[in-house]
Amino acid sequence: MSLRLIVAEDAVLLREGLVGLLQRVGHEVVAAVGDAGALVAAVRSERPDLIVTDVRMPPTLSDDGLRAAVQLREEYPGLPVLVLSQYVERSYALGLLDSGGGAGVGYLLKERVAAVADFTAAIDRIAIGGTVVDPEVIQQLVRIRKDPLERLSPREREVLGLIAQGRTNSAIAAELFISDAAVNKHIGNIFAKLDLPVATEGHRRVLAVLAFLRA
Repeated sequence: MSLRLIVAEDAVLLREGLVGLLQRVGHEVVAAVGDAGALVAAVRSERPDLIVTDVRMPPTLSDDGLRAAVQLREEYPGLPVLVLSQYVERSYALGLLDSGGGAGVGYLLKERVAAVADFTAAIDRIAIGGTVVDPEVIQQLVRIRKDPLERLSPREREVLGLIAQGRTNSAIAAELFISDAAVNKHIGNIFAKLDLPVATEGHRRVLAVLAFLRA
């Protein structure tokens, strides 16, 4: 799947590295910018399929990149966004995942870019409306989670953690050495215990991930 992408990163070497990597795997980078204002302008001009942005960017070097991404998702509903961060920051992850109902978003640590296959697979999942959260972010959030996840069994929490990473049912089954039917049963139990509304399978998975990260 070839996508038209915008890359926003203030570190020139990393920005150029991302551009080169994305081009090598068949994507078109229609703009590469170094600050939040330029990101907003580029999206309005180019209407990309997906944006990849840092959290901390000029002008304030705080959360400008993230706030620009959230603003753009409000302006262009459904715009897929992958945020890269050097740090695990709970408020940043939740702020992004709260935008647009949590569909078509990702939060990865920059070090994951080195795992090229995983990084490009994450972009593909986000582009079609999936949600991808870095395993390290998940591990740190797990340490502070509370209800309603206390209703889940250890295995159900494990399955939900893998869902948050963007794994498919078959990939979860392979990871946990269980059958696809067992995965489906666990997911059904998760949906029921979290009192998620009846909706499409994909939407309920997103809601489950949001519940997991907010708890």
